[in-house]
Amino acid sequence: MRNTSIDDVDWIERDVVAMGNDYAQGFVLAPHQHRRAQLLYGATGQMHVSTQDGEWVVPPQHAVWIPPETLHAVKFVGVTTRSLYITPACAARISDRIRCEVISVSPLLRQLLLDAVDLPLLYGSERECALINLLLLELGAMPAREFDIPLPRQPALLALCQAFLLAPSIHDPADRWAKMMFMSASTFRRHFLQQTGMTFSAWRQRACVVSALSLLIKGKSVNEVALSLGYDNGSSFATMFRRVTGQPPSFYHPF
Repeated sequence: MRNTSIDDVDWIERDVVAMGNDYAQGFVLAPHQHRRAQLLYGATGQMHVSTQDGEWVVPPQHAVWIPPETLHAVKFVGVTTRSLYITPACAARISDRIRCEVISVSPLLRQLLLDAVDLPLLYGSERECALINLLLLELGAMPAREFDIPLPRQPALLALCQAFLLAPSIHDPADRWAKMMFMSASTFRRHFLQQTGMTFSAWRQRACVVSALSLLIKGKSVNEVALSLGYDNGSSFATMFRRVTGQPPSFYHPF
């Protein structure tokens, strides 16, 4: 099924509803939620998913898992999507994820997603059911990727984090943030860890990696990205990027 809304077919008595949608450059889905869990796969382009808990960049050939009833917004950068909408009971059987996560998409899962969109809405043949069952098994085996940026709830710290994301720098010191929060350095680090679940230095690095993903996908050179984030050269940036993501920066270039 293509270019329709899950709200129109949520009544379907099937564990999985598969849909394909095309979105224009820069299209934004305002905050919304679904009764079902959603696997949102970007066959092309890039997606930005945001919730009250954080932000996720979803590169091409990756997907984001959105648990049932999770309020989320999505910005699409020239994206053709394939989505699975999975009943809460079925979703609980294949995944214990309780928050959004970006996951890898294997070649097998990708092909199954493409094929599932062309199934009848009320699928039921032996082959059709086997395809859906294999799709769910493969989905459950996919590893998560650390492409999320957890955000704090405390307003003053949230404002600092959001400002950093507009102009990330790998050398932005924790002491500067502590002064802005009227805290000692040690108190600030404890507060940051409590609010985000990450140390400040790990969060800063993660934010730089996620920002770099967006720039690389747009075609920026490795050296351009490195310098924009405060690295002295492309080599040191590439080493850090590979350590965090498991892939070289060139892996995310569109050409």
